[in-house]
Amino acid sequence: MKRFALLLACAAVAFGAHATPQQDKMKACNADAKTKDLKGDERKAFMKECLAAKPAEAATPAAAACEKSAADKKLHGAAAKSHIKKCVADAASAPK
Repeated sequence: MKRFALLLACAAVAFGAHATPQQDKMKACNADAKTKDLKGDERKAFMKECLAAKPAEAATPAAAACEKSAADKKLHGAAAKSHIKKCVADAASAPK
């Protein structure tokens, strides 16, 4: 039994543990929270929102600009979401 456990441990090391997309997302959200120096309940709320976010949400330049705008205005939670949603909708309907 010890041989099997040792063999299994060696195989895990040899093949390396590959991170799942969820683990990658967790690392990115943690890095963002650290960059923003969030602590306590504010960090919990940020992590919850970050982990729940769909990858394509910030894929457009308009969404990124709207997120920056919300951050510049120091909006958080529902107010930030509302601002970003309206901002993206306005950008989508604006003539090109």
